[in-house]
Amino acid sequence: MNALGLPIDVESLLHGRSVEWERLEFKKGWNPEGVLHTMCAFANDFHNLGGGYILIGIEERNGRPVLPPAGIDPETIDSIQKEILGLGNNAMLPAYHPLTLPA
Repeated sequence: MNALGLPIDVESLLHGRSVEWERLEFKKGWNPEGVLHTMCAFANDFHNLGGGYILIGIEERNGRPVLPPAGIDPETIDSIQKEILGLGNNAMLPAYHPLTLPA
């Protein structure tokens, strides 16, 4: 486990070294509806892959991250994390409890 509490580090996620690509979703910016759809897909986990990772602030092109990451405004991180937790608790049944970590 790395310093952020994730089972793998962000660099490995960005380069697809430790996780299959169908378990990764890159979002250029904060879009609650798009994140909710991805959270639902990962929560359903039809292929028993163990969920997935959503990286916000990273644009994707042809399924791969555009590097370097654009990032998001650091002032919005706390509110985004709260919204993600709210989506898991209020917009999904049964409630889903995602792990949110800024990197």
